[in-house]
Amino acid sequence: MEQTNVAVIGAGPAGLAVGACLRKAGIDFIILEKDEQVGAAWRRHYERLHLHTIKRFSSLPFRRLDRSYPRYVPRAEVVRYLESYAVSFDIKPRFGETVRSVRRDADAWIVESERNSFHAESVVIASGMNTDPVMPSFSGRENFKGRALHSAEYVDSAPFRQQRVLVVGMGNTGAEIALDLAEGGAETTISVRNGVHMVPRDLFGIPIQVVATAASALPSRANDALIPFILDLALGDLAKFGIKRPKQGIFEQVAKSHKIPVLDVGTAKKISEGAIKVMPGISTMTDDGVVFTNGEKRSFDAIVFATGYRPNYRSFLASDDIAPGIEQNNGNAGIYFVGFHVPITGHLRQISKEAIRVAGDIARRSNARAAR
Repeated sequence: MEQTNVAVIGAGPAGLAVGACLRKAGIDFIILEKDEQVGAAWRRHYERLHLHTIKRFSSLPFRRLDRSYPRYVPRAEVVRYLESYAVSFDIKPRFGETVRSVRRDADAWIVESERNSFHAESVVIASGMNTDPVMPSFSGRENFKGRALHSAEYVDSAPFRQQRVLVVGMGNTGAEIALDLAEGGAETTISVRNGVHMVPRDLFGIPIQVVATAASALPSRANDALIPFILDLALGDLAKFGIKRPKQGIFEQVAKSHKIPVLDVGTAKKISEGAIKVMPGISTMTDDGVVFTNGEKRSFDAIVFATGYRPNYRSFLASDDIAPGIEQNNGNAGIYFVGFHVPITGHLRQISKEAIRVAGDIARRSNARAAR
């Protein structure tokens, strides 16, 4: 069994950020990654994806995104950044190591993959939120004869040109895929089951991330009371097109439901122009389409389920070893979670903060043990 100070699970942005911080602190570690490359999830995302946060606030610790990159960095450049980041800090993940078990061993941990076993004083779970696609089980789904796919399989609009396509779900992914389809010549409809907060990526020329960061210093109630009026000025009244706001305000929803708003990159305009139709939730699926909850039946050639993902750490980590709330870390037990909290101020920015904090705590604990 191989010995290491820290076992990091996952070589995406969170795992690499933790690795860089541990390297700076002089702490021995290994990174276990089930895929064969760093940033595997980013490699699989649809082609048109860009960061929704500005490059200034999207870098990982100790190395900024290249100045030549645009304000919102495209997917391919994010992948290149992650590759060069790993090289810069001499991070060499163990690829093809699918973790099957993480369990306590007195004051330490045993991590078992399909190939090897590791004994570690600390474990960092950085396997990501977008691991296992979630497919809903609508009544009659097995009867649909068109193409049905999860957004994880969606690449671009080319295969769907001049087809009738339904996008199910209006998170950031669903909204952007619907936009991509509409711009690519598909007859596009989006199914929105619940209320949605939609905000422009840039508010009157200012990145919404900057606005949100500044606004977060104010009481949430004040923000949630004021923001709807500002958004109606920026995007128009989307309620008349079927996009209704939830009862919870944006800041309250982020705090209590951990749901971030949809950052609009053009979908709202297409909806207001009628290029993207909005329908309610699905009641049942038929052989050629769906019946919506309002009783209306429509036919579709393809359905894209933008219904999200779930993290996979529960498949290898016993429930009684999980910290109370994945945004919390249990340093006393030597287990940490990085990358599972998405605040309104940006996910990569949050990852950087968490990685620095976790690596610092691990270093303090390691130094305390050495001084005994």
